[in-house]
Amino acid sequence: MSPELFKYLVVGLYVIATFVLSWIGMRRTKDLRGFSIGNKDMNPYLIGITLAASIASTATFVINPGFVYIHGLSAFLHYGVAASSGILVAFLTLTRGFLRLGNQHGALTIPEWIYHRYQHRGFSLFFAFINLLSITFVVLILVGCSLLMMSLFGIQRETALVLILLFVFSYVLMGGTYAHAYTNTLQGIMMLGISLFLFVNGLKYFDTGVFASLEQLGANYAKVYNPDSNLYYDFFSVFGSGFIITFALMLQPHILTKTLYLRNEGDISKFILTTVVVGFCFALMLMLGFYAQMAGVDVSSQDRVVTEYLLIEFSSSAWGQYILTFIFITLLAAGMSTLDGILVSLSAMVVNDIYQPLFGGSSGQQGLLLSRIVLVLVGIVAGLLAWNPPELVGLFAQKGVYGLAAASLVPLLFGVMMKRELPLWIIAMCAFFALGIHLVLNLFMGVANPAVSASYAILFSLGLGLISLWLRQFMTESAAPKMVK
Repeated sequence: MSPELFKYLVVGLYVIATFVLSWIGMRRTKDLRGFSIGNKDMNPYLIGITLAASIASTATFVINPGFVYIHGLSAFLHYGVAASSGILVAFLTLTRGFLRLGNQHGALTIPEWIYHRYQHRGFSLFFAFINLLSITFVVLILVGCSLLMMSLFGIQRETALVLILLFVFSYVLMGGTYAHAYTNTLQGIMMLGISLFLFVNGLKYFDTGVFASLEQLGANYAKVYNPDSNLYYDFFSVFGSGFIITFALMLQPHILTKTLYLRNEGDISKFILTTVVVGFCFALMLMLGFYAQMAGVDVSSQDRVVTEYLLIEFSSSAWGQYILTFIFITLLAAGMSTLDGILVSLSAMVVNDIYQPLFGGSSGQQGLLLSRIVLVLVGIVAGLLAWNPPELVGLFAQKGVYGLAAASLVPLLFGVMMKRELPLWIIAMCAFFALGIHLVLNLFMGVANPAVSASYAILFSLGLGLISLWLRQFMTESAAPKMVK
């Protein structure tokens, strides 16, 4: 069998498997609740794989290795060590309390969870609208996947973009959360195998030892803090911001709402363990940035590092072309695994948290239909933005998504960790300041790394919230009448 025929055969099998799983999911999707979070009947290990695949996506498999390629060890530590720690701590801290309140009120989305926790429709609407910033990450995934399809099939990027949109939106339209979970399990298993294979395959470049090999590329390239980098140059930009922003990123609608898929709190440990182990294996893909440098890959754009490295590494031999086909399809699957989750959460959120509160109705079958219509509209907007993307699409996505993460942290963290009633004006103030400070620092005050600007904003909002709550309690106690002995 020729490599060309093998390529189309594997792609065909992947497409058929995806649509079969989506059809199975469609049979279990009867209303908006089933479309949004399922029917509480999924295995926690399956949900863990689904979540790990959603977290990894095109960013980990295609875009972030480009930062390692440019900035060296400091970028690897930022994404691989600090970010992984943030993921683990976030789920250990938030999962149980978020699931408990979500089950108590039957919440489908994060804005609805916010409404039940703070009892204010305007605040939940604010969160519903800022969650639309997730569309910047949809653009990143679409651009990354279109670059992969260009390399795989030799077609124009615009053609690849249209094909990806038609494929993903068609199978998500069918089954919603079940289609997302079932296809993510297939995609996650593929991603797990390829990430381990590529990690082991590239170890040959470290023949003189890890640090010695990196130092051959430059003394600063091998440093924990790279003085030549405008993004990863000190402890805070490498470790502090990586941990803080990734902790906050776990509050994104397509990630934290996976907790609501669980049947009960007894499934949490299985869910978290699966997510962490599979996610660690996915993070090994960051090593491709080092491998590409050592292989002498020269690219005009860092977003193309992974695709160019793979072409150089595997396209020169017959067996390599077969492997390359499977690798590129798996990298496409990595993008799909996050894209479909974001699409499900966005469409459910627009219907459940914007349309219904403002215009009423649209539950059951009507809500399911409306969520599918919204899904198509989201696809059109994302496609238009991805048609002519910014030069560094990774930073473009981070500007929007990190702003959402910064605004979400205090309302969700305080809402889970503090059992008492919380003054809405304090929580809302923290959310507004977090979003505003991140955007001002990143867009107007020269803080180039969105993780750093968002982390500063998060720390400020955390401090503001804690001090405001303490002052309020102090003033309340001071104003209380004293008992006379």
